[in-house]
Amino acid sequence: MHFALINNNRTEAQPLLKGLCTCCSKPVIAKCGTRKIWHWAHKSKTACDNWWEPETEWHRTWKNNYPADWHEISLLDERTGKKHVADIRTVHGLVIEFQHSHIDLQERTSREQFYKKMVWMVNGTRLKRDYPRFLKGKKNCFENPIFYNTENPKIFRVDLIDWCFPSAWLESSVPVIFDFRGDGSKDDSEGMRNTLYCLFPQVGRYARVAEISRKAFINATTNGEWTFRVQEFINDFRKEDEIEQNIQQQTISCTSNKVIYTWRGIPLFGGYKEYRKRLSASYKSIRKGKR
Repeated sequence: MHFALINNNRTEAQPLLKGLCTCCSKPVIAKCGTRKIWHWAHKSKTACDNWWEPETEWHRTWKNNYPADWHEISLLDERTGKKHVADIRTVHGLVIEFQHSHIDLQERTSREQFYKKMVWMVNGTRLKRDYPRFLKGKKNCFENPIFYNTENPKIFRVDLIDWCFPSAWLESSVPVIFDFRGDGSKDDSEGMRNTLYCLFPQVGRYARVAEISRKAFINATTNGEWTFRVQEFINDFRKEDEIEQNIQQQTISCTSNKVIYTWRGIPLFGGYKEYRKRLSASYKSIRKGKR
């Protein structure tokens, strides 16, 4: 953890300091070595929040984009009586969770149901295959196209979404941001890692992915615009899908009402007139005893 309480003041870890956990109020000690970022740790091995994960430099770098008093905010789950610590909770009530390690479906769902108004930021460099797989999909290098352009050049309709994003995040009920730059040590000769990629909750047949600059994301989550803009996008997606669905239904209806005449399994371009002509010729042949 980044902060502990010393004389009721939130304090960063410094050598030899002792304090109290901001969540459970139990004793914590400062860990200030050379291998890991300086942090606070409980004296006992029992963590007070079962959603807690070790903080990396990637976590800390992202959290430092926001005011210190938004960091590590304890929230009580009235249903279970347990407290959970949000990585970032803005003054607008938006929770941002930075996720580096693997998360199972049950925990991801539980966090989304608890925080409700939230967004995930996922470190896309944890597994080696994740970025190459995404890049292949983004460039439409698979046998089938994956990314389709829309009227907004920064938003894509994505088919076969499981071909280019980790399955653990595909059914999330809140936006998931993928950060493929990580700590910045990865090769980025094409300059694509610096962009964030937002996977929206899926509406209709297609998933939607938006390209977002880091600055735009930080600004929107800081000034309170993020939640409104996400809902606006999702509403637009619903309208687009409703229009497309209506067009498809009308097309199917028109097609089903139109009789297609065939002869020996081959469609006839002349329609009913050509069908009657061939039927008459066939009837005459039979009358003459011909096959």
